[in-house]
Amino acid sequence: MARLVLLLSVVCLGVSSQQITDSQRLFSIAVNRVTHLHLLAQRLFSDFESSLQTEEQRQLNKIFLQDFCNSDYIISPIDKHETQRSSVLKLLSISYGLVESWEFPSRSLSGGSSLRNQISPRLSELKTGILLLIRANQDEAENYPDSDALQHAPYGNYYQSLGGNESLRQTYELLACFKKDMHKVETYLTVAKCRLSPEANCTL
Repeated sequence: MARLVLLLSVVCLGVSSQQITDSQRLFSIAVNRVTHLHLLAQRLFSDFESSLQTEEQRQLNKIFLQDFCNSDYIISPIDKHETQRSSVLKLLSISYGLVESWEFPSRSLSGGSSLRNQISPRLSELKTGILLLIRANQDEAENYPDSDALQHAPYGNYYQSLGGNESLRQTYELLACFKKDMHKVETYLTVAKCRLSPEANCTL
């Protein structure tokens, strides 16, 4: 009987280890993808800023600090301490909502076409990867909503009308908010991934 219990324990441990390995692999792919998206966002924003006059940059930065990104309706941790206390599923759900909210407005981002054309397909790939991670980690919380409940309100008309002929302020806000949101997703996925390694230091 003792041998049977030991054997079952070993088998369960093996299955659990395999699940962790698969999750780590998925997390690594997701983190790499969002890191690349964040770098693209930084590049687009930097290129746009460099095309502005110094006074234009100063005024736009002042205005943006007083405004909010439309994605702020997605409730997320207010600081690094709350981020570290949040569950893996919560961080994944927030990341999913942020990525999904940019699928359409990302087509209106200004900048070089070679950079801009990379964004929409990469967002779709990242969204799919996060959804797989959510499904893989749902066993951690019995009452956590399934993937069908992870639909967030769309951006509406806030960004959908933006294009090359809109004002500098609108373009600046669009690029700044995209950069801000990709940084959020990168942070949340990095912390969630770190949770799979108990010995790791997940301090931000």
